[in-house]
Amino acid sequence: MKQRLITGVAAGALFLGLCLLGGWWFHLLLTIMALIGFYEFAKMIGCSPAGGSVIAGYAAVLCFMMPWDLLGVSAPLSWQQGVWLLMLLFLFITVFTKNKLDIRITALLFIGALYIGTGFSYMAVSRSAPDGHGLFWTFLLLCCIWGSDAGAYFVGRAWGKAKLWPAISPNKTVEGAVGGVIIAMAIAFVFALISPDLLTFGRAMIIGLATAVVGQLGDLVQSAYKRTYGIKDSGSLLPGHGGILDRCDSWIIVFPFVHILMLIPYH
Repeated sequence: MKQRLITGVAAGALFLGLCLLGGWWFHLLLTIMALIGFYEFAKMIGCSPAGGSVIAGYAAVLCFMMPWDLLGVSAPLSWQQGVWLLMLLFLFITVFTKNKLDIRITALLFIGALYIGTGFSYMAVSRSAPDGHGLFWTFLLLCCIWGSDAGAYFVGRAWGKAKLWPAISPNKTVEGAVGGVIIAMAIAFVFALISPDLLTFGRAMIIGLATAVVGQLGDLVQSAYKRTYGIKDSGSLLPGHGGILDRCDSWIIVFPFVHILMLIPYH
């Protein structure tokens, strides 16, 4: 427990400090986290982290994380064009390796690069929001995610009886999940109280609800694929906490979700 606490405080201080700084510092941190996350993903599915196909995955993650706004230029390709070219690259790998890496492995690497690269890139997008309130939107989503996690844990421990999804995550309960949703919505409500000019109460409720539900599903996604590969943690970078994907499983689902569905009002 002591090790877990020390790691949590140190990692949290680094993350929040660079988030407050924003700009290149925060973007660099997110890029490093994304690359480590893809390393963990590749290792989990049985690929050599230094193999050619995995290196292509790292390159794809870097493309997703390219800070076009900080560079002051427009992206040369649309999101759809980039994803299609990435898919084509991984399809070609099956040919170039003469099926030594078959479609099942390359498809997983494609999904991993898209899942992780997109997730962290939208965190960067939130922090550099064009309305100048990126810190507000980033903290809103992070606080809702953390509140949902804490609410689900403590409410589940206190009152949880009905199992939410025992085949995937045996400790999660329906009562805990509902508690997490309520806490996330309450946190979003507080953000609306603080800045009603940025966030209406109605939209705050929608964001809180979406963050909690999608965030808990993101956690279950992580649990599902770890169970498939028979592992407890995606990595060991953070002693007592696991790897990057263990800590960020909700983040890399929630941030793209609220942006793609345009729940953040500056869209």
